[in-house]
Amino acid sequence: MTSTHSGRRLHLATALDQPAVRTAGPYVDAARLAERGALDFVTLGDGFGRPGPEALAVLSRVAPDTARIGLVPTVTTTHTEPFHVQAAVATLDWVSRGRAGWRIDVSTTEGEARLFGRRRAAPADALWREAGEVADAAARLWDSWEDDAEIRDAATGRFVDRDKLHHVDFSGASFSVRGPSIVPRPPQGHPVRVVDATERPARAVAARHADVALVRAAHPGEAAAVRAELRASAAAHGRDPEGLRVLASLEVDLGDGEGAAAPGHGGGGPRPTPRGPRYRGGPVDLAQLVIAWHREGAVDGFHFRPAEPHRDLERLVNGTVALLQHRGLFRTFYPGATLRDHLGLARPANQYAATGGTP
Repeated sequence: MTSTHSGRRLHLATALDQPAVRTAGPYVDAARLAERGALDFVTLGDGFGRPGPEALAVLSRVAPDTARIGLVPTVTTTHTEPFHVQAAVATLDWVSRGRAGWRIDVSTTEGEARLFGRRRAAPADALWREAGEVADAAARLWDSWEDDAEIRDAATGRFVDRDKLHHVDFSGASFSVRGPSIVPRPPQGHPVRVVDATERPARAVAARHADVALVRAAHPGEAAAVRAELRASAAAHGRDPEGLRVLASLEVDLGDGEGAAAPGHGGGGPRPTPRGPRYRGGPVDLAQLVIAWHREGAVDGFHFRPAEPHRDLERLVNGTVALLQHRGLFRTFYPGATLRDHLGLARPANQYAATGGTP
């Protein structure tokens, strides 16, 4: 497995967001392009106030037309039923044969709340506490079927071993679930959970529940500080901090080539904007930025957000990623089949099987 000089594996991902697109074809094409570059995963944003097709449905359509790349839709935990959210994400993991993730997000606006009419908008702190409870409940529901619960014995007519199904009986501040799930345990055990930990209210959820944390940082020192904070908090929650990947989330504009970069822009870092940090330059300088930040230990990798979806993703894969691969700093093929394999993450043990039915 290739890595940078730090000895740590480099992880790369990209967003597939195409606001004007309403059909599946362009998303399939973009995911295939990212897969040709052996990127770890692709993300697709979503939200109740956002026009366009549902991210989870789109990536379910992308799944059969791809083979290895991870598929990570945004699914909000606000105004949704936790039981149905976890079942949908588990289904994507089955459809993709173990390549699903879940980008956990919250819905903060009054406009989104009015679409449902059940409650008013709430502060971000409260919504992220709820999101943490949903993430906890989802993990329990994914574990509510032991891996060998399905027996499919046609002779006796038994489909499942009832002793290997477990009631969850989880109560949160705003919801409760009993379980077991209606979907067998996902191929990955737990689909990969991704949280944008840029804003402080989300960091506790990222530290406790995320496998991948995204950080929008304009400087490597800023990213390194958040990474250190997240890893320390994960350890305080009893987690192995080595099980948390922290990626810098960076908008990239590769339209004008290397000459567009400000002096030192490629190696020195992107520029802050109201939308988050933005790199403007060429694929070669971007590769140098990736190498520098990763070598310093600031991040475990990058999540790119192309400014112009088709153009910038093509230049990213055929330019930046190809250069990193040529230098032996990023893999040229997928060594495993699941998203957890790509990220170097172990498959979680079933918390009920390990404790005799009590988590």
